[in-house]
Amino acid sequence: MLKPILLVEDNPRDLELTLVALERSQLANEVIVMRDGAEALDYLYRRGEHATRDEGNPAVMLLDLKLPKVDGLEVLKAVRSAEELRSIPIVMLTSSKEEPDLQRAYELGVNAYVVKPVEFKEFVSAISDLGIFWAVLNEPPPGSLRLQRRVQP
Repeated sequence: MLKPILLVEDNPRDLELTLVALERSQLANEVIVMRDGAEALDYLYRRGEHATRDEGNPAVMLLDLKLPKVDGLEVLKAVRSAEELRSIPIVMLTSSKEEPDLQRAYELGVNAYVVKPVEFKEFVSAISDLGIFWAVLNEPPPGSLRLQRRVQP
């Protein structure tokens, strides 16, 4: 069974574009959508309404920077400080080109920082490449309990 992709995005337009881009990349991973940082943390820590979700971490988290309740940098900081979560690959997917945001994201341990392109075709290509890399090609650190994709001969 493939691990899901966790998409944390509050902007309805950006959410729809990202879902379309992931669909076009033809990844078989389920995409779980969270609309704010607090909900994403509840999902990851398996608390509140997510307390009974299946165990395991997502294959990758696509995280917006500017989120309601808890912003993306705070989510990133919380994930990187938790032993059971810190190996989750996190891609900051944002419209912010501000150097302090970029610098802070890397200081906190983001794996990639992608500025959302305005051109839809470019965006689809970027999301497809990210999804394929993080959900399929990337090898996680040993002991991260990744469910391996079975390849049929």
